[in-house]
Amino acid sequence: MSRELRIQIDRDQCISDGACWDICPEVFEMSPEDGKSQIADRFRAGDPGLGIVPAELRDCVESAAAECPAQIIYVEEAET
Repeated sequence: MSRELRIQIDRDQCISDGACWDICPEVFEMSPEDGKSQIADRFRAGDPGLGIVPAELRDCVESAAAECPAQIIYVEEAET
């Protein structure tokens, strides 16, 4: 059984490099307000830097987190 993933972006430390939204555009996008990374609306959990995504997007999300030059994307199993 696959579990959902909880994602958090430390938007205060975001350098707007765009690696995450280039690698995993299903989950990450640029905020039109400040140009920083945020979670796509369909996966957002209130705050633009928090999200819950299905486990089938694990590879995409983990690749984006690994390639973030600021290393400010955190991925963990979601609590259910």
